[in-house]
Amino acid sequence: MKPGYYLTDLDGTLLQSDSTLSAFTINTITEALHHGSIISYATARSYRSSMVAVGTIPWRYPMVLYNGALLFDPIEKKVLDGYWLSNQITNEIIEAGRKNQLIPLLFCLDANDHEKVHHERLYREGDVQFYKSRPNDPRFTEVEQLDCPRSYRTLIITYIGLLSELEKLHTYVSENYSNQVHTHLMKDLYIKDHYFLEFSHFMANKQEGLKLWSRQVGCKAQEVTVFGDNLNDIGLFRAAGKKIAVRNAHQQILEMADQVTESNDDDGVAKYLIQQGNLIW
Repeated sequence: MKPGYYLTDLDGTLLQSDSTLSAFTINTITEALHHGSIISYATARSYRSSMVAVGTIPWRYPMVLYNGALLFDPIEKKVLDGYWLSNQITNEIIEAGRKNQLIPLLFCLDANDHEKVHHERLYREGDVQFYKSRPNDPRFTEVEQLDCPRSYRTLIITYIGLLSELEKLHTYVSENYSNQVHTHLMKDLYIKDHYFLEFSHFMANKQEGLKLWSRQVGCKAQEVTVFGDNLNDIGLFRAAGKKIAVRNAHQQILEMADQVTESNDDDGVAKYLIQQGNLIW
C-alpha cells in the first residue's frame, strides 16, 4: 500500500451498522499503519466512546473528536488543540433549552483536561438510551441544576429528541448566535425517530478539525483523503484533497464525492485503502 494521509469518519463509514469493525477492516488499517500510512479518524464521538468501538486498531496519530472541537493525542493521552464554546454562551443556551423543557448533555473538559459529561436526571427516551449505550462510563455526572463551571471548557452541548421537540431551540440559537455557535442537527443512527441537536464553538467542525489535524501530522489539508457518509462530514469534504463516500452515504455526500466506495457494511474504507497499493487479504 502506498503511504498517504487518510482521515475517516466512524459511524456509518468505518463502523458497520451495528457499530462494530470487521476483522477485515481491523487487519487492513493495522497493516496500512505498519507500512507507513498516516491514518486516523474524525468523529462526533469522544475519545473513550470511539475507543470502545475501534480500540482494536493501534491508532498512533491525532484524532479529531467531538465533530472537530477537540484534537487528541492517543499515544500521550493529551489534548493537543481545540475550540471551546464560552461559559457564558453555554449557560445561555442551557437556559434557552430549559424554557422549552429540554435539558442537554454537556460535554466538556475540566481544569485537568479530563472529559466530562454533566447532566440533570435523565428521563427522556433519547437521553436514557444514549446513556445506556455507554455503560460504566465515568465521564457521566448527574448534577442538580446544569450549568458550565468557570474552570470547564465546553466541547459540545447535545440535545437528543424528536425533530418536533428540537426545531424551536434550533431556530432560536441559529438566529441569535449565528456568528458564535456552530449548529448541527442530524438524525440519530441508532435511536429510532430521534435527532441530535448539537451546539459548539463556531469553528468546532470537521473542516477546521481537518486543518488542525493536517498541521499536527505535517501535511496540507489538500493532501488528505477523507471518507464520510453523513452531513457532519460536509466540512471534511470541503477541505480535503480527495473525498471518498461510502455507498450508503447521504445524497449530498455522494454528490460531493470524487469517488464512491462500497458501503460501511461491506468494508468500503478498507477496500479503498487496498486499492491504493498491493495488500491482499
